[in-house]
Amino acid sequence: MNQKGLVIKSTGKWYIVRTNNGNNVRCSLAGKFRTQNLRSTNPIAVGDRIQFKPGNDSEGNGTIVVIEERKNHIIRKATKLSSCSHVLAANIDQALLVVTPSQPRTSTGFIDRFLVSANAFDIPVVIIFNKSDLYTTEDRKTVDTLIDLYKRIGHQCMITSALKGDGITELRDLMHDRISMIAGHSGAGKSALINAVEPGLRIKTCDISDANQKGRHTTTFAEMHLLTNGGFITDTPGIKEFGISSIEKKEIAGYYPEFFKLLHKCKYFNCSHIHEPGCAVKEAIDAGEINISRYKSYLSIMGGEEFDDEHD
Repeated sequence: MNQKGLVIKSTGKWYIVRTNNGNNVRCSLAGKFRTQNLRSTNPIAVGDRIQFKPGNDSEGNGTIVVIEERKNHIIRKATKLSSCSHVLAANIDQALLVVTPSQPRTSTGFIDRFLVSANAFDIPVVIIFNKSDLYTTEDRKTVDTLIDLYKRIGHQCMITSALKGDGITELRDLMHDRISMIAGHSGAGKSALINAVEPGLRIKTCDISDANQKGRHTTTFAEMHLLTNGGFITDTPGIKEFGISSIEKKEIAGYYPEFFKLLHKCKYFNCSHIHEPGCAVKEAIDAGEINISRYKSYLSIMGGEEFDDEHD
């Protein structure tokens, strides 16, 4: 008889599954999934609810035979396999995007691409401005500007420091009884924040490279951790770039909240907000009602390689 469980770790070939009674079982994927015409590098992601057949071998390894329907997932274009996508996590209540103004710098383009992917599946995103203990005067101005920008379009923002404990209590409360996923560049401090919230986990951390001020990977595989105050947090490997996947070009504007509310005012129903006359979005930009950085990130996505094979 099949048993049900939750995938809490994926290492590519093997999956660690937490059963309903709290035991962890190592499982492999049934061959039928490998032969399907999948456009994803990982048919199973951390957070998936699955069914598996218990193994008969001495190690008790199981075989995953059913992947239950997801309520949502965060997906990005795979970096090395341009025709494939990669699912970062599935069945999450919220995404925590950790960003830093420097050491390493997180661009607004990266933030906006992540938000588009999350908005496509109605996943709330909390933007966490981390490493406040390292902020220069210029960094603080940048963070204040970005907080004002993203709060205006409906995103909760927080300022944290794992080193000094800034915002950790609030972050712990935010994660209470929720399934959260944490993401961001390598070196942004994701693992350090998790350790601050849940010290007993002792997740490995690593300083950024002095040579190029870029982060070094410490989280190799996505893994879900149980929190003592209720809920789970999924730690994901650092992301260098975030490519849009599984979203049609014509849908992008709908995932920009400040664009979406103006779409009905455009002269043309299929307005791309790039070259058409009578575009309400461009008029709002000219009037200073939409931040120019958001429009630039929109143009970057629309002109990106993700849509090279599409026809307008």
